[in-house]
Amino acid sequence: MPLAAPVAAGVAAAAASVLAAFVDWDVPPAIKIGLTAGAALLVGLTTWATTDKNPGLPEGESQWRQPDQWPPAPEHFTGRVDDLAELRQVFTARRKAKDLGPSLVVSVYGRGGIGKSALLARFAQEAAQWFPDGRLYANLRGGVDAEVRPEEVLVGFLRALGVRLTTDPGGLDELRKLWLTWTKGRRILIGVDNAHTAQQVKPLIPAEPGCAVLVSSRQPLFLGATYDKQLGQFSEAQGVELLARLAGGERVVEDLASAKQIVALCDSLPLAISICGGRLATREQWTLREMAGRLLDERRRLDQLELGPTLDKSVRASVQLSYDDCTGMQRRLLRLLSALTSPDVPGWVAGELLDISVLDGGDQLEALIDAQLAESSGTDQTGTIRYRLHDLVRVFAAELAQEDEPGRRRAAIERVLYGYRRRAEDAAQERWPQDWSKGGHRSTGPGEVHAGDWLNAERLSLIAMVSLASQLQLWDLTWGLARAFCSLCHSLRAYWSDWDTVAELGCQAAERSGDRRALGISLLDRAAVQGGLGRRAAARADAERALELFTELGESWWAARAMRTVGMSLFSDGHLDRAQEFLIGAITAFKGEDDLWWLARTQRNLAEMRLAERRPEEARELLEDALEVFKRDGNRYSEAQTLRAYGEVIAAQARGQSREGDHREAMAGFAKAGHNLNRAAEMFKQRGELWEEARCLRAAGEVGDPSNGLRELEMVRRAEEILAALGDSWGVARTALSTGRVLARLGRIEESERELRRAVRAFEELEDRWWMALSLRYLGEAHLDTGGSGAAVEPLEQARDIYRSLGNEAGMRRTLELLRRAGS
Repeated sequence: MPLAAPVAAGVAAAAASVLAAFVDWDVPPAIKIGLTAGAALLVGLTTWATTDKNPGLPEGESQWRQPDQWPPAPEHFTGRVDDLAELRQVFTARRKAKDLGPSLVVSVYGRGGIGKSALLARFAQEAAQWFPDGRLYANLRGGVDAEVRPEEVLVGFLRALGVRLTTDPGGLDELRKLWLTWTKGRRILIGVDNAHTAQQVKPLIPAEPGCAVLVSSRQPLFLGATYDKQLGQFSEAQGVELLARLAGGERVVEDLASAKQIVALCDSLPLAISICGGRLATREQWTLREMAGRLLDERRRLDQLELGPTLDKSVRASVQLSYDDCTGMQRRLLRLLSALTSPDVPGWVAGELLDISVLDGGDQLEALIDAQLAESSGTDQTGTIRYRLHDLVRVFAAELAQEDEPGRRRAAIERVLYGYRRRAEDAAQERWPQDWSKGGHRSTGPGEVHAGDWLNAERLSLIAMVSLASQLQLWDLTWGLARAFCSLCHSLRAYWSDWDTVAELGCQAAERSGDRRALGISLLDRAAVQGGLGRRAAARADAERALELFTELGESWWAARAMRTVGMSLFSDGHLDRAQEFLIGAITAFKGEDDLWWLARTQRNLAEMRLAERRPEEARELLEDALEVFKRDGNRYSEAQTLRAYGEVIAAQARGQSREGDHREAMAGFAKAGHNLNRAAEMFKQRGELWEEARCLRAAGEVGDPSNGLRELEMVRRAEEILAALGDSWGVARTALSTGRVLARLGRIEESERELRRAVRAFEELEDRWWMALSLRYLGEAHLDTGGSGAAVEPLEQARDIYRSLGNEAGMRRTLELLRRAGS
């Protein structure tokens, strides 16, 4: 019975008191000894009855329950399957371990609102069965208001375990000793949520191997934990699933595109998605499209992502907490970074923004990463670490732009723009020095490759900087950045759409600045990309205007370059006689300038025109002269380009020999052509020049060797794959034409017609009527070669009409010859 022990103890104590009093009476010694022994026995009984048999449990054990303080996991908990599996693996491994190590400590850190607390709460529910002595939990509030001291947490934990702290237990050291004592021999799961510093957490870690501690924080605490994990972003699918659980699955299924847009605008942050889901759940009249529309306006986005002022209901409050924890310099860096529209930046940008050294700027960026306000987006092709702000952090920082003095803020941005211009010009001049000055310095293979890697790494950032400079009306900076970008794209024959956009911005900046020389250079840059995209009329107009400007300014070297560009535009349009005048004029001008590189390059262009005129012998002589110049100069890139043209000329000669019946010489020519083209392709492949490699492969597929048809088909298809990956839509169309011709030579006329029709459609979309006519002419010729005279007439008549409208006499003559063969 519950009262038996207390009653017995009371009676025994009373009796002991009476017997003890007898000792002072006047009785014989033997009796005194007996009474004393009896009193001692009763006192022992009293002690036994009032003493807790298990010092490890509180008084009234039957009324005490093991602590279970963890909050429940959110009802809408979503995803994190892989993260939960990792935690299970860690805990399972510890349970199987035979060595007596310290307590298991798992530290999970990540940006505010990423779902750290939800993940640990969910896992703590699952792991409860492994910890029969209870689950303790403390929210350290992560720096909101005053930090929770470890002494406060330990007092709460000890009381939860039933320890009666009737007197002041002393300081942290004494509480720590009690904690170690009362956790010994027990298996307890301890949760420490929203920790701010390691000093908050370390005293809470028991020494008992059977215990485990789960810690969440925004930044790494460097606890020397058994398991450290940075919690990553939600995937798009996880974000959509979370939104569906809150807003309703049917609404999400009906407008999945808007759901994905909401997730993207929320930066895949679970807190932000949850707020949107909560808003939609209470506003049935709202569509997902309307919610997405509200988020599109960056000025109001954080207002939409707030249900209340607390951390769990406001993205702004969550970011503010991390922002407040930064130093003044780090806050300024964050605000300035938000002004840059590039997707990510290298570390030197921080130094320029803050006007400090590169190393010190990099340290400040790393501090923002620790604060979970920025992240590393990886290492680029040049081995440089790149950094980016989380999207919602950028919006938050942009709201605080008024904290910076406008002039100081503009100066910081200009330093970054000048830094990008210097680096872009260095890369462009290393990549293609001849594009920058007469007799430009000799580039090196490794230097050219590094310059290409630099553009691949910085392309999006460089485009953003050109646009930013234009928005700020910094015309000289806009022009300089655009000039370097266009030069790099031209040398790589890559990023055609971006090249087109930036070339236009460069021309606009030059016009605004009033610098006529800069305008002439920009017009040539724009002409290069216009011609490459098939807009040859616009390209020729730009080149002719540039020629006029340079002539007026007395810029003879640039005038020679403009003359060459006009000639190439005319050649591409089939106006061979006029093209010849400009190309020969440019060759003469480059001789006068003593610029052997541009002289040799223009000779190669003239050789390509001679080949089109079916004058391969003259073309061969021009190319051999150009090859000698490039070899002597050690210019491997230009040498490979000329080898490709040389292989095309030899192939044309071999085809002529084959038609004349000189098959032995023809086979030798085909072999020699293939050798030169393969060699050129290999040279470009070793340098990573994909566009040039594809051009060589296409030329190898056009050799026309009757014994090597399947191999040639394979080569043109490889060429198209490369060009498609590079985004060269004109190159893809051009290669479709080559594929159709190879298939025709193989006798596969139906497949040939499909490819040639594809080329016609592509050139029509590109508004390139000259190549459209050529594709139609080749289609008619393919039908004629296989005896299909009737099928040949329609495409040949279409080609004739296009040539007539273009005033292309050479194209007209050849098409009329084919029509006569078809009997039309």
